[in-house]
Amino acid sequence: MGLRNFLIEGVSGTGKTTVAEELQRRGYHVLHGDRELKYRGDPKTGEPLEEPAHASAKDKVSWQHTHLVWDADKVRSVIADHSFPVSFFCGGCRNSDHFIDLLDGVFVLKVDDIETIHRRLDERVAIDPTDFGGRPEEKELVARLHRTEEDMPNNAIVIDATAPLEAVVDEILKEAAKRSLGR
Repeated sequence: MGLRNFLIEGVSGTGKTTVAEELQRRGYHVLHGDRELKYRGDPKTGEPLEEPAHASAKDKVSWQHTHLVWDADKVRSVIADHSFPVSFFCGGCRNSDHFIDLLDGVFVLKVDDIETIHRRLDERVAIDPTDFGGRPEEKELVARLHRTEEDMPNNAIVIDATAPLEAVVDEILKEAAKRSLGR
């Protein structure tokens, strides 16, 4: 993957995919974790799991969130490949503790007000009705994660994701360069 590797995280609607696409447009190597690495599994063992029957839509959304994991062996393998000077993993998973110590930094995209996040989710779902964030129970989960920050990795560098896209990406690249020089 890269001589330097970074994770870009954040709750749904903060702009991870948009930032990833802008990094790619600028020529950086990006791995869309939520597209290329995810599956439903046990966050402790990585063992794939069959989704159980759920008592409610809210239970289903909660279970899916809790069991969204990335293939940690593949992440480690990609990190070990030094074909690119800098690489970015974009997305979120519940088992990042299996590889986060191998990364040079973690950026968390943050939006202070939940209304902005809900508007972004609505815009996304208007384009693709199957995308996450359109159903009330999905918005409720996003609101809780936003409020509690329970999924925020320790020692993350918080990036204001309400700034224009170019400024958000510039800030990530500036912070990534600092960490690359300090190594």
